[in-house]
Amino acid sequence: MTDYPKDPMMLLSWVNMKLRDFYPSLEDLCSDMEIDLEGLVKKLSEAGFEYNRDLNKFW
Repeated sequence: MTDYPKDPMMLLSWVNMKLRDFYPSLEDLCSDMEIDLEGLVKKLSEAGFEYNRDLNKFW
C-alpha cells in the first residue's frame, strides 16, 4: 500500500495531481497504488470534497 498524505487538503492536492498526470480514473489510481478506494473517497468526502468522474478530479 502506498503511503499518502493524511491531511485532507494535502491529500486532495496529491490525489488530483496523480489523477491529472498519471491516471485516467480514480479506480486505476487506487488499483495501481494499492489504496482502498472507499476509504479514500470517505476521507475526502468528510472534508467536503467529492469525486467528479467526468473531470477525473475531486472538488
